[in-house]
Amino acid sequence: MRTFVRAGLAGALACGALVTVLTIGRGDDDPAPPQGPYVALGDSYTSGPRIPAQTGKPAGCDRSDRNYPSLVAKHLALDAADFRDMSCSGAKIADLSSAQSTDDGVNPAQLSALSARTGLVTLGVGGNDIGFAATVQECVKMGAVYRLTGSGRFTGNDAPCRAEYVSDGADEVAARIDAAGERLTGALSEVRRRAPRAEVYVVGYPAILPSGGNRCADDMTLAPDDVRFLDAKERQLNSVLRERAEAAGAVYVDTYGPSVGRDACAARDTRWIEPLMPAADAAPVHPNERGERGMADAVVRALRTSG
Repeated sequence: MRTFVRAGLAGALACGALVTVLTIGRGDDDPAPPQGPYVALGDSYTSGPRIPAQTGKPAGCDRSDRNYPSLVAKHLALDAADFRDMSCSGAKIADLSSAQSTDDGVNPAQLSALSARTGLVTLGVGGNDIGFAATVQECVKMGAVYRLTGSGRFTGNDAPCRAEYVSDGADEVAARIDAAGERLTGALSEVRRRAPRAEVYVVGYPAILPSGGNRCADDMTLAPDDVRFLDAKERQLNSVLRERAEAAGAVYVDTYGPSVGRDACAARDTRWIEPLMPAADAAPVHPNERGERGMADAVVRALRTSG
């Protein structure tokens, strides 16, 4: 997802290690390498912005050589010629089939890397389609005002941002999620057409915020019930990604479950997602290297159990 909830939210607005660790050595129960090249598709949660070392072209896609596709490729002992990482920061589902302009170069249509030879595809996308980063930014701004005006003591409203998106029974974010699901179904159909032999895995989003909203005031400047609202919308998005993946014959990879308690408001030495002011090399409100390892581990588990 992108925008990066940028440093423009400065001032008032900026106000257990992994249970299982991906190992590069292969064991007897590890998944077999795919019968054909591996192509990774996705947005910034796939590409790994600001995680060193940044690599690949265009530079504006912000790909890390330690993102989860790279770690999965290493785990499967794939040659460089058998791995293509097409992920790109800011990507929407439409960018799978069309070229995407970035701040530094143009990324070809991500699906252009697929062929009849492709053996494995991972796809992590949807957050930009629902404008999740912009929604978080809006909620952060309103959270700062919430704190400066008594933290709900005078209004009794602990979810000032939710009211911007849900009113009179209409949920703007939920409508965007449904529309993204429709687009994903079309994209998965095109993946199948271009790569008919490939095993396809749709990778969900890790826990960005805690389901309980009382420990995010300092790290994310959010009102407590807005934390719950944003977490509920993320879980709703993941649910739609799962439904659409399974309906298309793809495998859904759950990264939310393994990351519970490792969100942006968790302790620095356990979190997978960095807060507004990152303490590790990562974009704000994006996975750090630990998070990418955790996501890679989830993909490898899915390969093992579904293969």
